[in-house]
Amino acid sequence: MLALKIELKRKQMIHCAKEYGFTASETVQCSQELDALLNKQWEQQMLAIHHSNKYSFAQ
Repeated sequence: MLALKIELKRKQMIHCAKEYGFTASETVQCSQELDALLNKQWEQQMLAIHHSNKYSFAQ
C-alpha cells in the first residue's frame, strides 16, 4: 500500500514539474509529501530489520 502511494505521488510530482516547473509551489509540495512517504517507508524497513536481527540470534 505504501509503495503504491509512493509511486502515485512520484507521478504527481513529475506531472507538476512538467506543468508548472521545478520550483513551483505545487511541485515543491508534492516533493515534500513524497519525501515524507519515503521516510516512512525507510522507518518501516529499519524496524523490520531491527526486529529480524533481534530474534535471529535468540536461542
